[in-house]
Amino acid sequence: MGEAVVRLDPANVVGPLPRRLFGSFVEHLGRCVYTGIYEPDHPAADALGFRTDVAELVRELGPTTVRYPGGNFVSGYRWEDGVGPRERRPVRFDAAWQTVETNQVGTDDFVDWARGVGVEPMLAVNLGTRGVTEALDLLEYCNGRPGTALADQRAANGHREPHDVRIWCLGNEMDGPWQLGHKTAEEYARLAEETARAMRRLDGSLELVACGSSNRAMPTFGVWERTVLDRCFELVDHISAHAYYEPVDGDVDSFLASSEDMHRFIDGVVATADHLAAVRRSDKRITVSFDEWNVWFQQRSSDGGAIGGDDQVSVYDVTDAVVVGSLLITLLQHADRVAAACQAQLVNLLGPISTRPGGPAWRQSIFHPFALTSRYARGTVLRPLVRSDRIETTRYGPVDQLVATATLDSETAQIAVFAVNRSRTAELALTLDVAPPLPGQAAPAQYRLAEHVTVHDDDPGAHNTEQEPDRVVARPGSSSVRGRVLRAVLPPASWHCIRLAPVEPS
Repeated sequence: MGEAVVRLDPANVVGPLPRRLFGSFVEHLGRCVYTGIYEPDHPAADALGFRTDVAELVRELGPTTVRYPGGNFVSGYRWEDGVGPRERRPVRFDAAWQTVETNQVGTDDFVDWARGVGVEPMLAVNLGTRGVTEALDLLEYCNGRPGTALADQRAANGHREPHDVRIWCLGNEMDGPWQLGHKTAEEYARLAEETARAMRRLDGSLELVACGSSNRAMPTFGVWERTVLDRCFELVDHISAHAYYEPVDGDVDSFLASSEDMHRFIDGVVATADHLAAVRRSDKRITVSFDEWNVWFQQRSSDGGAIGGDDQVSVYDVTDAVVVGSLLITLLQHADRVAAACQAQLVNLLGPISTRPGGPAWRQSIFHPFALTSRYARGTVLRPLVRSDRIETTRYGPVDQLVATATLDSETAQIAVFAVNRSRTAELALTLDVAPPLPGQAAPAQYRLAEHVTVHDDDPGAHNTEQEPDRVVARPGSSSVRGRVLRAVLPPASWHCIRLAPVEPS
C-alpha cells in the first residue's frame, strides 16, 4: 500500500476558480448534433427539435460553456448555410469528416439550445478556407443591433435581440496538416492578427482565442505559440491547447498518468506567453483556453471507416473515468492561468452522454467525475502540499501515486477535495490535514465529513450501456475525519470527491 500526506492551508491558494473550466464542445462530428442533441422526430423532442432527455442530462453534467461548431468542421464551414428557414438550407459535403452535412442545425439553433440548457456559447470562425470578411459577417450577424443588413437578417430569422456571444475562437488547429486551409505559423499569425483587429473594431469587449498547438507532440510546439503571440499579443486574450489521451500500445500505467502531459503542456504555453510579456515589458497575462481535451481511442477508431461517421461510438470504462477525473484536477491546479476548458465532445462520439436514435440517453462512466467536480468545486482553488509515494511509468518516468487538489467555498466554508490514486495495482493510504487558522483568522476549528464518493470498480473495464446505464456510478467512499484530519484508503485506479463541512461551535 502506498502512502500520501496532504496539507491544506486556506491561505495557500492558486486563485479564484474560473467557471469556464467546466466547458464542453458540440461539433458536427459523428452523432453529436444529429440524433445527439437534435432529433426532431424523437418522442422527447421540444418545439425546436432538440431532445429534452439529453438537455436534462446536460444540465446534470453541469457544463458552463459550450464551443461550437468545431473543431475540424469549422475550417470548411459556411455559416450562412445554417441560418434561415430549414427547408432552404443547402446540403453540403463536409470535407473535414468526409460526411454529408444537412445544415438543419446552425448558429441560431445552437445559441437557442445553449441558452435553453443554461450554458454560454463559445463560437469559432473559419480561418481555414475563409478569412476576415466572413468572420466579421458572422460577428455582425450574431451581435449586431438591428439596423444593419446582417443584424436585420438575424431578426428576420426570428432573433431580433443580439446573441451577444462574448468569446470567439480564431480558427481551429491551424498547425495541423490535416486541417482544411492548414497554414504555417507565420501565415496563421498574420491572418489571426488581421481578423482579431477587425473584430475588435466591431466590438472591443470581445474575448478572443488564438490557435495554439493542437497537441504537445507537434513538431512546431512552442515555436508556433511564440510566432502567433508575437503578432497577436495585444489583440487576443487566450491561446488554445488541445490534447487527447489513450493507452498507447496497452500502456495503462502511463495512461493513468496522462495528466502529467497536460501539466507540462500548460506550463510550456504559459512560459512562452510570459516570455513575450517580459520582452514587451507588459503586465498583460495571456491565459490558456484548453478548449479540446478528453480520452479518445484514436487507435481503435482506425477501422477503415470515416472517423466522424455516424457509426463511430465511444464506450468509456472506469479507467477512462479516472483519467478524466485526473485531467480535471490538473485544470483546477492551473486555475490561475487556464481561463477556459472544453471537454470534447458532449454527446455520443467522445461524449459523457450517449444516445440511441429514437431511443434513450444515458451517462457514460466519464460523466460522473465531470458532473461532481462541476457541482462541488466552488470559490477558491487551494494549493495543497503533497507528499506521496511514487510509481514508475514508461512515458513520464516516476510520478506521484496521488494527484489532488481542493477548493474552498468562502460562503459556506466547505472544502471539496478531488483526488486520484494513479496506481493500477496498489491501494493508497491518504492522510489529509487542514492547517489551523492563523491568529485572528476566521476559520472552523474542526470539520465533519459531508460526503465521500468515488468512481472505482474491481473490474476497471466496467462500463455503462443502454441495457445497463448504471453499471458505473459514483458510489460512497470510505473515510473518517477527526478534528482537522481526514484519513482514507483509496483503491487502485480510483477517483474521489471528498467534501468537508465546518462543525458549528456548540
